[in-house]
Amino acid sequence: MRTTLTLEDSIAQAFKDEAHRSGRSFKAVANDALRRGLSASARQSPRRWKQRTASLGGPLPGVDQTKALVLAGALEDDEIARKLELRK
Repeated sequence: MRTTLTLEDSIAQAFKDEAHRSGRSFKAVANDALRRGLSASARQSPRRWKQRTASLGGPLPGVDQTKALVLAGALEDDEIARKLELRK
């Protein structure tokens, strides 16, 4: 198959140098390099992503963590009341 491909100057020069050293054609060198690159990327398994954690410290004194939702609701209610007071 014939196609037009724009290469960076340094890559084209590397292909030309390898073709000259090996006595093969530019086309053969380019095809071999592309084939090796594609097969190498197909063999690589995707990297697993790991979540980094950070310590947020211990529980706050006087705060029962089992009642976190109740505390969050109370804080939200206080904020709503504060905003309503500001409107007056």
